[in-house]
Amino acid sequence: MPLLLVTNDDGVHAAGLAALAEAVSELGDVWVIAPEREQSACGHALTLHRPIRPTEVRDRERWFAVNGTPSDCVNLGVLGFLPERPVLVLSGINHGSNLGDDVTYSGTVSAAMEGTLLGVPSIAFSLVEGDDFTVAAGVARLIATRALVESIPRKTLLNVNVPAGTPRGVRVAALGHRVYSDKIVAQADPRGRTHYWIGGGEPQWEALDGTDMGAVHEGYVSISPVQLDLTNHRAVAHMADWQNALNAQYRRAHRSG
Repeated sequence: MPLLLVTNDDGVHAAGLAALAEAVSELGDVWVIAPEREQSACGHALTLHRPIRPTEVRDRERWFAVNGTPSDCVNLGVLGFLPERPVLVLSGINHGSNLGDDVTYSGTVSAAMEGTLLGVPSIAFSLVEGDDFTVAAGVARLIATRALVESIPRKTLLNVNVPAGTPRGVRVAALGHRVYSDKIVAQADPRGRTHYWIGGGEPQWEALDGTDMGAVHEGYVSISPVQLDLTNHRAVAHMADWQNALNAQYRRAHRSG
């Protein structure tokens, strides 16, 4: 049986994690390595200045809680803690959406990103609204099964968002662009000192057509292939003049120095 690594950012006791692990239990030997506490919006953080320790979760076979981030959990699993290298990294099911630009903040997506960086096909799953993970778990099983049969493109993770209710189907969609207004909210504590909340204000979207947000807005599961190459290759060619000008300036400064 293939080995599947399941993780999340909501913590090892989250309902979405249990739903995901159960949903894919018939596809292989499932090992769960997840943060011991919630790590939402931690991004792609790695713990480098203290040891991380996996602790067995009581009454759950092959479940481990880690005093670290989702990316720590994937590193631990892929690089030697597990008895063999996993064939899939599955992250989620997140309680709440991970759409558009929010993937850059998401611990759920970052776990899948870490798996992809380490050469393991990886998928992140999120439930946009609600607390019932039944439908999302079924979607996760369907997509994971497909990924085992037909491989995910190299250096690419899949970011999956499941709408509330019963989806109308599945759409492969680009990431949308989310725009926040009034993102910083200032308040005063009882002693009159100002503090700030990040994340205030209603989000807006630049466009919906063809995007993940548009898909879930219309009741579809969105699957967004996210590549790890962040280079703007067209800009590399466009900035050739920069290279020539900067080299000329550098040579003049070097000669004058």
